[in-house]
Amino acid sequence: MAPSVNTAKELSIFLVKAMFAFLEAAIFALIPKPLKNVAGEIVLITGAGSGLGRLLAVQFAHLGSVLVLWDINEEGNEETRRMAWDAGAMTVHAYTCDCGRKEEVYRVANQTYKAFLPAMIANDHGHLVCISSSAGLIGTNQLADYCASKFAAFGFAESIFLETLAQKQNGIKTTIVCPFFIKTGMFEGCTTSCPFLLPILEPEYAVRKIVDAILQEKMYLYMPKFIYFMVFLKSFLPFKVGILVAEYLRALHFMDSFTGQKKKD
Repeated sequence: MAPSVNTAKELSIFLVKAMFAFLEAAIFALIPKPLKNVAGEIVLITGAGSGLGRLLAVQFAHLGSVLVLWDINEEGNEETRRMAWDAGAMTVHAYTCDCGRKEEVYRVANQTYKAFLPAMIANDHGHLVCISSSAGLIGTNQLADYCASKFAAFGFAESIFLETLAQKQNGIKTTIVCPFFIKTGMFEGCTTSCPFLLPILEPEYAVRKIVDAILQEKMYLYMPKFIYFMVFLKSFLPFKVGILVAEYLRALHFMDSFTGQKKKD
């Protein structure tokens, strides 16, 4: 068959698939996608001793998941374990682990992306969740090191997903979460001049949205929705216009009054 015929056939298939993909997205934008059942599924949560990690543990306890909690803070992690039990969890395991040290991770459970992904591939089953940040999508003044780590986390998770997709591992899902500032104490003192468009998020709201995104198997979750618009604008606006938008939103001054998380006495 001539190359031109093959090209025309491939183009036709692409256009039909693209049309159905847009149609599916439009339908699920109007009608929420059915939630998957995670009862009995093993959910490993890093940073479970406080903040979002603790709230996620409680939410998944309500859903009947088997919880594996990791945190460097043993006391905080044990408190989360008790809260998960009180929330109705069937099984909860808590481990003290510094996830920033590879030897600690392997000491606790021999589980990192590198270690547990082969098992997911073998079973064609699993769900990887990356908590990135809006600072992993758009650079932020006075947050260079944080932005670098969050851009890296986003790119890593997206690349791992594409690797599983190329291997036709359709049972392995990925969700990448990019929230604006959340009131967990980490960004204490940060401000927003446009709370209607860019509110500092309540932790409970953020966790509900994250869990819903996981259960609906969404690939990306940006919070608030205005982040989607900001990323869209960044993709085509002239650079100087983008800076004007940032100045109008006072985005260059989000960190001016930053004090950081208060240490407990």
